[in-house]
Amino acid sequence: MKKTYSAKPREIERAWYVVDADGQTLGRLATHIATVLRGKHKPQYTPHLDCGDYVIVVNAEKVRVTGKKLGDKIYYHHSGYLGGMSKTPLEKMLQRHPTRVIELAVRGMLPKNTLGRHILKKLWIYAGPEHPHQAQHPEPLEL
Repeated sequence: MKKTYSAKPREIERAWYVVDADGQTLGRLATHIATVLRGKHKPQYTPHLDCGDYVIVVNAEKVRVTGKKLGDKIYYHHSGYLGGMSKTPLEKMLQRHPTRVIELAVRGMLPKNTLGRHILKKLWIYAGPEHPHQAQHPEPLEL
């Protein structure tokens, strides 16, 4: 009888990947990023551990969406006070905070617990083409 392999925290090796979001579809890009962050692309994936790699996303402002989502998709935020609901359409969100669009899409695909919040800290998103992580020697991630 074989036992199920469970990775130990000291055995996990992490790599750095860079993703160019220029011309990529938002949802498809977010699923690939979430898979790499979670570590599901590795054979030693363990659900209760953070086995994933670091992901750097550049050109976040050039991500695209299909259909009428630019005007129809709305991000909601509530301050906690009565009448404190604020709504922001995707078009304005891309103008004001282009990095937040990708972050919210990836966050929705991660676990809603402490592990998910820990995994999200390995995601670095930049609106332009430059990033300050050259010392980590990131490899380009093919999608």
